[in-house]
Amino acid sequence: MTDTPKPPPHAGDRLVASSAPARPHRPARPGGSPVTTWQRIVSSMSYLVKVASRVAALSLALYAVFTVLRANPANIWYQFVESLASSLSLGLATLFQLADPRWTTLVNYGLAALVWLIIGSALAGLIRRAAR
Repeated sequence: MTDTPKPPPHAGDRLVASSAPARPHRPARPGGSPVTTWQRIVSSMSYLVKVASRVAALSLALYAVFTVLRANPANIWYQFVESLASSLSLGLATLFQLADPRWTTLVNYGLAALVWLIIGSALAGLIRRAAR
């Protein structure tokens, strides 16, 4: 009678050590050159453009929400967001005139926020492409 070793009770479990050879370390940028100062500057500029456009879009959307939900116009936060939104509206604040002024604000400032997002993403992409 030959004694054949029995596999451990959980042989298919991943916690059991593997007999496969260890894989070699893979570099973070395979075959690439180190990041240059110019690439870092361009990457930072692209990031700043994206952040600035998103902050502009957020302030426009926040003003639209404040208006639709009838926030208190005497509140300091409302006044701050309103001043930001009026300067960032890109001339779209009076594009459409609907029956209800609240919905007019929502549509016009929402459209301006969308334009800011599109322009910011496109400009950030162009900046990144310029570095290549």
